[in-house]
Amino acid sequence: MNFLIDTCLPATLVDYLRRAGHDAVHVRRYGIHKAEDEIVFDRAVEEARVLVSADTTFATSLAVRHTPNPSVIIFRQPFALRSENLVKLLLDNLPNITEPLNQGGIVFFEKSRLRIRSFRPPKVEKR
Repeated sequence: MNFLIDTCLPATLVDYLRRAGHDAVHVRRYGIHKAEDEIVFDRAVEEARVLVSADTTFATSLAVRHTPNPSVIIFRQPFALRSENLVKLLLDNLPNITEPLNQGGIVFFEKSRLRIRSFRPPKVEKR
């Protein structure tokens, strides 16, 4: 999976995700670490990356966009965990969240639960 790590999360997440076989980039690499959400979203869409952040405004912004891309992973209260623990939490749950992320959605990692919100358009039956 391809990930774009937001500025509010440590750049060391990139190294851990790469070692696990994923393509990961931190927003600092592109010089967009202080950019508006739309610029970060556009980069994630352009490169087919899942945006990983601790900033809950990304979830709201994505909902307002009414588009299924990019998918977003939000770590709530991430600073209680070290980088390697965040990555472990993500990788341990990846089998359960890959499909929703591929189809467009938001995954929230909270203190004691995982929430998934899908942005797939509803299926319309043909008559």
